[in-house]
Amino acid sequence: MIKKIKIILEMIKFEHTIFALPFAFLGAVLGSFVIHGTWPEPMQWVWITLAMVGARSAAMALNRLIDAAIDKKNPRTKERAIPAGLLSKIEVLAFIILSFALLFFSAFQLNMLAVYLLPVAVFFLVLYSYTKRFTWACHLVLGITIAIAPLGGWVGTTGTLTWDAVLLFLAVALWTAGFDVIYATQDAEYDKNAGLYSIPSYFGIAKALLIAKGFHIVSFLALVALFFTSPLGWIYFVGVLIAGAIMVYEHSLVSADDLSKVDVAFFTMNGILSIVMLVFTIGDLLR
Repeated sequence: MIKKIKIILEMIKFEHTIFALPFAFLGAVLGSFVIHGTWPEPMQWVWITLAMVGARSAAMALNRLIDAAIDKKNPRTKERAIPAGLLSKIEVLAFIILSFALLFFSAFQLNMLAVYLLPVAVFFLVLYSYTKRFTWACHLVLGITIAIAPLGGWVGTTGTLTWDAVLLFLAVALWTAGFDVIYATQDAEYDKNAGLYSIPSYFGIAKALLIAKGFHIVSFLALVALFFTSPLGWIYFVGVLIAGAIMVYEHSLVSADDLSKVDVAFFTMNGILSIVMLVFTIGDLLR
């Protein structure tokens, strides 16, 4: 049983929850200050965390289940749990159901707007895994899906949505779409031959990297705009500048001729960026 759990956690890359969870907390903290002028309540932290874990676990497991046949044919992914026979599809489906149950239960503990928005969240959690079959805009759909995290945090502590929340949503959505485009360059040739859609396979790697830069520029500008529309001050702005520098460094690691450092760009730098934004936002609100 313990071995199966380890395989499941490896399958969903549980440790990479660090990408989205800090932005969920950022949305929770900022929303609570904008609407209520105070910090989130202790149990709100707990339920937002559990909702995020449930949502991300369900999404990753769904992706692995839906893409099992594709992963089996791709040399880079054929050793994943399902194609390698380490987990059965029934086991993964059971895990997905439990993860969604955790998401639903946590949302009910927060407020009714969080419950009403659950169908939207589930729609994008399921849709993303199919989009590579019919549109190169799959990266944007993933961005929207991940950006539901800060919206969920905001709604979880406030029961409302404002334009500040929309700016945060836009920033996270395009940040995610940008780094997903970079990550997808690894499979550009395979996707093209297999009839799958992605920006790198459709436009070519060089143009894809330019598009990723465009996404990240707009993401950065959305974070800057949040400085002007919210109560956030100079400490937050310093965090935004560091986040922008991380994005620039991320793009310096890859080129159309050298994709050997894609994993560094994808995993290490994006994890750092999300933590930086949370730390500097909380630091600013503590002033």
